[in-house]
Amino acid sequence: MIENRADRDATRSLLHEVSPAALGGEPPAHVIGITGPPGAGKSLLLSALVAEWRGRGQTVAVLAVDPSSKRSGGSLLGDRARIEHDPRDDGILIRSTAAGGRLGGLAAATREAAEALAPAFDMVVVETVGVGQSETDVEDVCDTVAVVVQPASGDVLQFLKAGIMEVPDLLVVTKADLGDVATRSRRDLGQALKAVGSSEVPVLAVSSVPPPSGIEELADALAVRRDGSDVPARRTRARRGAALREFTAEHGERALRELGGRRAAERLLERQDAAASVTELLEALEAGQ
Repeated sequence: MIENRADRDATRSLLHEVSPAALGGEPPAHVIGITGPPGAGKSLLLSALVAEWRGRGQTVAVLAVDPSSKRSGGSLLGDRARIEHDPRDDGILIRSTAAGGRLGGLAAATREAAEALAPAFDMVVVETVGVGQSETDVEDVCDTVAVVVQPASGDVLQFLKAGIMEVPDLLVVTKADLGDVATRSRRDLGQALKAVGSSEVPVLAVSSVPPPSGIEELADALAVRRDGSDVPARRTRARRGAALREFTAEHGERALRELGGRRAAERLLERQDAAASVTELLEALEAGQ
């Protein structure tokens, strides 16, 4: 229903029922973003992580965003096949969605889908199509963001140029079974984080090749990072940011100027209830226009 985009009233009704205001607080799910360049091994890593979480008795929903063809508009939606899982396990949901023409590594409906799934699952994972210079929207959707890098790929310099080093709560070097080359990549990433003042961000090395290694430590580190952050405040900022972006995308910069500019719009949003949904915040902006 959310992906269809045809019946927006039904979508609004659903999202209202699962909003923090209706639930009496933020959904307890841990919403995790897994992002990184194409081919870094995100799907293999997720296969191992899903198995680890299920072994701990946690339910998992995965929203895997696949790239769309610029020519046909179609999408392979192949992540359901790449992420290994037991299709008979009701504790796992894997949904592939098409990115369409959306920059940011996320499909337009990804945020709403994550909101709908958060009350029903322990873990909600958003896997992006792969990041580039402007593709950091995952930070505004998830409680915790892990950026995945493969060894000897030259990604460190690209990440510094793109500003992606300012996004992650964790950095994950895959293919640790390669040995020295993975160790060097881990060291280089640590130095790059220091260069942008993010030296407190952990850098972990994992291998998804059976038998997997480092996966248990990664699952623990994700939980620690989430427990150490102010999740309600982060989600409130994310909802307000999403409402402002959607308002500007729908009504244009002129409408934003009629509100008094971006700062005035942000102040208007800050006066709203912290538990207000994106739809309610968007309506407040439209009423104040």
